[in-house]
Amino acid sequence: MPKKKLITHNGSFHADDIFAAAALILYLEKKNEAFSVQGGPASGWEIIRTRDEEIIKTGDYVFDVGGIYDEATNRFDHHQAEGAGQNPHGIEYSSLGLVWKKFGSEIAGGDKPAKVVEKRLCAPIDAWDNGQDLVKSAHEVGPYYLQSVFNAMLPTWKEQTEDIDEIFLKCVKLARTVLAREIIQAQDMAEAEEAIISAYQNSADQRIIILEKNYPFEYVLVNYPEPLFVVYPRKTGDSWGAKAVRKDFKSFESRKKFPSDWAGLRDAELAKISGVPDAMFCHRALFTAVAKSREGAIALAKQALQVESAK
Repeated sequence: MPKKKLITHNGSFHADDIFAAAALILYLEKKNEAFSVQGGPASGWEIIRTRDEEIIKTGDYVFDVGGIYDEATNRFDHHQAEGAGQNPHGIEYSSLGLVWKKFGSEIAGGDKPAKVVEKRLCAPIDAWDNGQDLVKSAHEVGPYYLQSVFNAMLPTWKEQTEDIDEIFLKCVKLARTVLAREIIQAQDMAEAEEAIISAYQNSADQRIIILEKNYPFEYVLVNYPEPLFVVYPRKTGDSWGAKAVRKDFKSFESRKKFPSDWAGLRDAELAKISGVPDAMFCHRALFTAVAKSREGAIALAKQALQVESAK
């Protein structure tokens, strides 16, 4: 059986073509194609990096090159004058977004996890590749983006570039790992969402949501106005956490903080000031506190509510 040809441009690379390749590899793997991230005799595909129009015409999947967006024939370029449309967030598609638009649900095992991956990973890469800034920094330093990792892999002006195709394949291998993990995270998040919403709906006081497992609640509870604190079993150790709900998922700012005089306190000091005997720790930034028991963590959250009410 002939190998599937995955064709993209040669020379320099960016996160969108790297992750588009990774997504297509995962798609072919789902289709039970022989798999090897380096290509070769054992694989059912090969990556070809070229700008030769005649070679591009032979591709089974062509992305970030060729000047054509045609989902039906698996052409996923976005560099044409009219672009290739926008994603649901109003961001211009890059090659990754276009590949994910067609194959994301199949790769991720459903529409819900596919939408999570699209929002968390694909859309930010689309924005970066099209020059759209999603983050405004008030500091002299900015965030270190996922794209920055791959930029670091590119040869500098002092280095030889003969092995750039090999570097690209190494980046694709890393991107495949990241994308596969994001899919697992999204699938498990989708499974947890029902339990989180149920806990919210059945809570006696919807300002404090009590979870019986360490669910990823941030992206769910931020959509509801009442929750201020979440109580949950911590992954490590026999302890329970009480954590403040953020104002939105793009910010570290909490809707409510723990009392300012708890900042950085541990054990006996925190137990004395909070009145919770098994209190263990309160972060100095006042967004999380820990107790040895479920009841202790609930008590810390309730104490925080009382202090806020008194103000």
